[in-house]
Amino acid sequence: MHAADSHDLIRVEGARENNLKDVSLELPKRRLTVFTGVSGSGKSSLVFGTIAAESQRMINETYSTFVQGFMPSMARPDVDRLEGLTTAIIVGQERLGANARSTVGTVTDANAMLRMLFSRCAEPQIGGPNAYSFNVPSVTASGAMTVQRGDKTIAEKKTYQRLGGMCPRCEGMGHVTDLDLAELFDESKSLSEDPFTIPGYTGDGWAVRIIAGSGFFPADKPIKDFTKKQRHDFLYKEPTKVKIDGVNLTYEGLIPKLQKSMLSKDRDSMQAHIRAFVDRAVTFITCPECEGTRLSEAARTSRIGDVSIADACAMQITDLAEWVAGLKTPGVKPLLDGLGELLGAFVEIGLGYLSLDRPSGTLSGGEAQRTKMIRHLGSSLTDVTYVFDEPTTGLHPHDIERMNGLLVQLRDKGNTVLVVEHKPETIAIADHVVDLGPRAGADGGEICFEGTFEELKTSGTLTGEHLAYRAALKDEVRKPTGVLEIRGASANNLQDVDVDVPLGVLVAVTGVAGSGKSSLIHGSMPKDAEAIMVDQAPIKGSRRSNPATYTGLLEPIRKAFAKANGVKPALFSANSEGACPTCKGAGVVYTELGFMDTVSTPCEDCGGRRFTAEVLDYRLGGANIADVLDMSVARAKEFFGSGDARIPAALKILERLDDVGLGYLTVGQPLTTLSGGERQRLKLATHMADKGGVYVLDEPTTGLHLADVEQLLGLLDRLVDAGKSVIVIEHHQAVMAHADWIIDVGPGAGHDGGRIVFAGTPADLVADRGTLTGQHLAEYVGA
Repeated sequence: MHAADSHDLIRVEGARENNLKDVSLELPKRRLTVFTGVSGSGKSSLVFGTIAAESQRMINETYSTFVQGFMPSMARPDVDRLEGLTTAIIVGQERLGANARSTVGTVTDANAMLRMLFSRCAEPQIGGPNAYSFNVPSVTASGAMTVQRGDKTIAEKKTYQRLGGMCPRCEGMGHVTDLDLAELFDESKSLSEDPFTIPGYTGDGWAVRIIAGSGFFPADKPIKDFTKKQRHDFLYKEPTKVKIDGVNLTYEGLIPKLQKSMLSKDRDSMQAHIRAFVDRAVTFITCPECEGTRLSEAARTSRIGDVSIADACAMQITDLAEWVAGLKTPGVKPLLDGLGELLGAFVEIGLGYLSLDRPSGTLSGGEAQRTKMIRHLGSSLTDVTYVFDEPTTGLHPHDIERMNGLLVQLRDKGNTVLVVEHKPETIAIADHVVDLGPRAGADGGEICFEGTFEELKTSGTLTGEHLAYRAALKDEVRKPTGVLEIRGASANNLQDVDVDVPLGVLVAVTGVAGSGKSSLIHGSMPKDAEAIMVDQAPIKGSRRSNPATYTGLLEPIRKAFAKANGVKPALFSANSEGACPTCKGAGVVYTELGFMDTVSTPCEDCGGRRFTAEVLDYRLGGANIADVLDMSVARAKEFFGSGDARIPAALKILERLDDVGLGYLTVGQPLTTLSGGERQRLKLATHMADKGGVYVLDEPTTGLHLADVEQLLGLLDRLVDAGKSVIVIEHHQAVMAHADWIIDVGPGAGHDGGRIVFAGTPADLVADRGTLTGQHLAEYVGA
């Protein structure tokens, strides 16, 4: 055998990233390997935090130091040795950027191809590709330009023009905003009387000090009594340099300042209190000039046949692909072929129901991941390591088979495919299975099994035991206590839907991806329902945030420590007075090394415990604050449940965390180290304290191991038995089988969906088998 052919394994020796316990294993190249195990067992730490991270770090090191200075620095993972690595391409579940100007077409380059096509073929001809872009404004400029030629200086008058496709009225946003001034300030008050109702605009804040001290209007006069010029300066004045308290600052009118600071952001990316203010103060209306297409009149009236670029972007991609295939313009055949292949990849991957003008921030995690996959399907690269994070997320059982085919297709091209997954259907197609566990957190981080799927079934591991697990249909379902009426729902692809959602029971809303489930529940729910929405939006938090701070658990604990020791509560916060001054409460010291990796080392002064020695001397029930943050949720529940350390308020929060299956988490663990499933359950635990009778959960089984699904079903039962109504948007057959009522949306995706194809009990759906969901559920329960 040739020496070069001997490198057919990826070898990992002594991996200790996060909770991994000196893990060593060998993975076959050019094969499909699936990693399984309960949430928090160490799958992501091994696959993403060790193998993929080191591959990407080593590739970055091949660039010049100048280029590395512009790239994110990556620390070397905690592992003794890695051999046989190939270039890693990570296709994760991170949402696509929620920039208001980003659409499915812009992030996949489909819009760039369409703009090129229209600039060549559309009539009337209006200009180059930029003339069809809603992100490019039209610009005209003129002036003198001097050029030095030898000993001569030549002055020339130049005129510059650029034709863009941006609608001038809405500036390419598709909607215009109107501000309700009554929601911004109380005009019966003066500026010195703190009149503002805008978040962050408090009387002692800099924003108000700049306005009041600008000198353009009196600070002690009610706003309603301002002269016309004073009111204009207050609301609309252009940026102007002013001097306030000896400091040079810039004053700008309130309206343009709010437009830049708050209204230019995508609503979904705003913090909750900012979003509440925007919802209250701003009305968004479709731009009356471009009718929401974002494009200028010239771009809207330039057509190929009778189709404008706005019409093309609004089409469902399956329809757009047919339209492109019907174009026979010989001069642009390579462009048509490339666009046809790209749109065909959308259809092949199961996203044919989308349209190119769909904002990218509205895609779910699973849709975003599949959108990223598109660019890899037609790639000519081989011997690449593709790393997938639960690629079946958000997929109906009907769609999982198609996803499996795509994974096998990537492998058969000669690539190594590593997949972190819980679904038995995807584990079954693996050439090699690695099961981590045996449990989560400190009780995980070990290799429990390596081998084939058939061997896994008889391995005796937690995963092996649960592969045959099936949730049974209920013998008797609960009776509704009322109904939630949804009438004439037409959001997105819904086709004037009327449906009654039973209350007081567990309702599962199902259907293939893109059928209209989220549009029905999130987009059409009556506002007076006061539903508590637990969606898949990512938790916002830095490496200083942890479960204790996110859930509010730390607040009663700090107060109890302060009361027991007769000191201030602020001493027991790592972000406040009690923080170690050397590491500022981070526990580690970060050393920037320019273009090289940023190195983090445990703080020598506090030993990584984050607090000053004085604070660590204060105790409650025999433990100091650092000891408490190092406890698991289960251990903290015991600690604060009895004895001198009993804190009922903390105990309630810890019980909710334990209820959602996070008993193994350390209460002081940074949020940045939690998996996607852990973050969603953490969010669910915080919402369980909210007051409201209707809970809406969006795919709560995301990232859950088969064993954890059982625990989730128990939690949903407890919520319903406590008098709540629970509506679950879900694909997992175990949740469908366990539900009291099923609403199936379909029959297909996009314009082939948007209708109620079944509403009734799971037993009736299995007996009927008239829908795709019914067929898969019947197969699941063995009917």
